[in-house]
Amino acid sequence: MHILWMLIIGLVVGAIAKLIMPGKDPGGILITMLIGVAGSLIAGLIGRSLGWYQQGESAGFIASIVGSLILLGIYRLAVGRRHAVLNP
Repeated sequence: MHILWMLIIGLVVGAIAKLIMPGKDPGGILITMLIGVAGSLIAGLIGRSLGWYQQGESAGFIASIVGSLILLGIYRLAVGRRHAVLNP
C-alpha cells in the first residue's frame, strides 16, 4: 500500500512541477510519475544532508516539488539535446 501511495503522490507532484514549468514535454503520465517520485527522493537526500530532515523522515510536499522541478529541467536538457542530435 505504501508503494501505491508513493506513486500517487509522485504523480501529483510531477504534474504540479510540469504546471509550474510549462513547455513541451516528451513524456506521458509514466514519466510525470517517475519525475515526481525521483524528485521527492532527491529532495529527501538533499534535506537530510543539510540537516532539515532526520533519518527515515520523508521530504515535504514543497521540497518534493522543488526536487521535481530540478529533475524536470535536467530531463528537458537531456531529451532536447537527444532530439537535436537526431534531427539536425
